[in-house]
Amino acid sequence: MNKPEFAYFEGEIVPFEQANVSVMTQALHYGLAVFGGMRGYWNADKDQLFVFRSDDHFKRLTQSAAMLRMFTDKSPSDITQILLELLRKQNLKQNCYIRPLVYKSTATFDVVIHDMQDDLSIVAVPIGDFVGSATGMHVCFSSWHRIEDNAIPARGKIAGTYVNSTMIRTDAKLAGYDDAIVLNADGQIAEASVANFFMIRNGTIITPPVYANLLEGITRRSVIELAQNALNLQVVERPIDRSELYIADEAFVCGTGAEVSPITRVEHRNIGDGQVGTITTQLRETFLDVVYGRDDRYQHWLTPVYP
Repeated sequence: MNKPEFAYFEGEIVPFEQANVSVMTQALHYGLAVFGGMRGYWNADKDQLFVFRSDDHFKRLTQSAAMLRMFTDKSPSDITQILLELLRKQNLKQNCYIRPLVYKSTATFDVVIHDMQDDLSIVAVPIGDFVGSATGMHVCFSSWHRIEDNAIPARGKIAGTYVNSTMIRTDAKLAGYDDAIVLNADGQIAEASVANFFMIRNGTIITPPVYANLLEGITRRSVIELAQNALNLQVVERPIDRSELYIADEAFVCGTGAEVSPITRVEHRNIGDGQVGTITTQLRETFLDVVYGRDDRYQHWLTPVYP
């Protein structure tokens, strides 16, 4: 991954090399940070960089922060303006990945979250396709369970919880798979390692509900709306058993990195006919048209960077 030129750090935009924290920072020792994963999409025809659903991402960032008693005096709109300034400073005119982080910056070994200093940082790096796949992923079921809400809330993007995700993803990759599907404590599908899960049966799109110990994904929410309103497809949110994936017609994951990535094989079984399905293809193409600013119906989801 390319190194950014600048970062927003401790209240100002500075050269990236100056954005450093102490090795005693509480966030480093206890995972006391929350983050966002965002994308900017470069549309060469319009000579414009579009940030996808920036206010929604920053709203979730501040909500996640509140779970860890982290507070900022900046609204989601304020943080969006900081991001735009950072992107313009770097003069980014290509696809990019954006990582905002709110973290406990106090240098202490104390295991508490109250009365500690909170800070905000943002970096943006140029990227290519990143994680998204158009050709079909081969996945397994992970032996690790997704953390449950009464342990650490999965619906917040809390840094410490991603130990769970990295264990899941690393074991899958080392076993030769592209990713893994994770079950929750009830033995039902929660999501993939770092993306939300959908399957299609008999023309109906099915996804686990937000109370199934999963991240309340912004791309997930967008895909549901596009399926219902742009493609006139039925979407059902309900618990999904492991064996249902074996007999699904299609399946895919979605997220900032994954975008809409089809699953064509799970362990030793094909999904459907083992090819990328028609509905998944339609959703992927519709989503990409939206994020690149080619669909005027969803311009309100995009924040243009350059005047």
